[in-house]
Amino acid sequence: MNKKSILIVLLFALATFVYGQEQSWPLQKCIDAALQNNLDIKIKQLEIKRAQKGKTSMLNQLLPSVNLYGDQTYNFGSTIDPSTNGRVSSNIQYDNFYVNARMNLIDFNALATVQKDKIDVEKAKVEKEIVENEYKLQLLESYYQALFSQELLKIQREQLQNATFNLDRVSKEVTIGSKPQSDLYDMQLSFSQEEKRVLETEQLYSLQKKQLFQLMNITDIVINDMTLVPYLKQQETAENSSEFANPKIKFTELNYKGNKNATSMQRTNVLPTLSGYYTFSTFYYKPLNQPSLAVENFNNQLGNNKNHQIGVQLNVPIFNGFRTHKKVVAAKIETEKSQLAIEQEKEKLNKQIEIETQNQQNYIQLQNKLKETLEYAKASFKTTQAKFTSGKVDAIVLSSVKNLLLSTSFDVLKNSLQLDYINLKINLIKKNQLD
Repeated sequence: MNKKSILIVLLFALATFVYGQEQSWPLQKCIDAALQNNLDIKIKQLEIKRAQKGKTSMLNQLLPSVNLYGDQTYNFGSTIDPSTNGRVSSNIQYDNFYVNARMNLIDFNALATVQKDKIDVEKAKVEKEIVENEYKLQLLESYYQALFSQELLKIQREQLQNATFNLDRVSKEVTIGSKPQSDLYDMQLSFSQEEKRVLETEQLYSLQKKQLFQLMNITDIVINDMTLVPYLKQQETAENSSEFANPKIKFTELNYKGNKNATSMQRTNVLPTLSGYYTFSTFYYKPLNQPSLAVENFNNQLGNNKNHQIGVQLNVPIFNGFRTHKKVVAAKIETEKSQLAIEQEKEKLNKQIEIETQNQQNYIQLQNKLKETLEYAKASFKTTQAKFTSGKVDAIVLSSVKNLLLSTSFDVLKNSLQLDYINLKINLIKKNQLD
């Protein structure tokens, strides 16, 4: 084989391998793809960016505000001459320009505002985690519903192959006269029922896969070409711990923290504020309808009339109708409510974990018993198959024993998958992760 042929073979093998990999959809791959496509999560990501853009630092709060003002005024009749501050009977044009800069040197409200902005950013991130956690739980349930049907279908197809073999065998034996025609009718009925069950499971499996990929917002995929993979990493029982890393707990704690901060912000309304300010001003004036009166030109007046003012201002709130006191009391009540909400959320999650843990223990207890029953069912089917071959039992008995084996096999498999599902669900509830 020449080099070109070898290269073609390698490329074909690589393409086949990659294609096969693309059709295998483990749980983690589904979750990763779904998180990228979910619109609710994208909206929450924008909320985080908005909160981050609205966040102000302490330096931003302390930076001075600078404003430029300018006005033009016309005074008619008796007025004040800006050059002498004396009252004259005249019409005067007066242009005033000034720049004002003010900076709060001590402002307790600014400190509370900075803390509030930090909490808002953290809350936006945790809200996104809550959406992701609830979405993962939905995906987990949908994934395992489809996985149950997929594994049941494998067992049913294996049994159908066995049924096909028995049907062919009985047909031949009826043809040569070693078995009665009634055995063939019984076997055909049993085979038809198994085909019906396989078809129903195929339809259910296809529907569940479509629902799963719709939940993941993935449409450009051929449903029939993909397979699900059991989550093999989770084999041990989830740890029994009272500590939670659930984002719902984080959110209630941040809510409590935010309400405490809101109380502090209300209290700042009765605290003093110390500000520093600087003002630079100048003006131009011109008497109207007095052409004989000589005045300095515009540039000279602006230069001669410069004025600088610098000072410090202390603002001490004394009385505002008890409005601040009422707002502080209301904020305290909200803080107490949010503190109780933390305990309420923990209690709710603990109850959920208790139920799932009980289910977990039930599946563990059932597993050994189901495996024992499966061994009996296999032995029974083996001996019944031998009896049927020798003509000691009819097709109805064989079909009944085979159906019992099918049911028992699926019970063992489903119980094992249910145990994995419960372990993963508990991990998502407690730690917001699969492992």
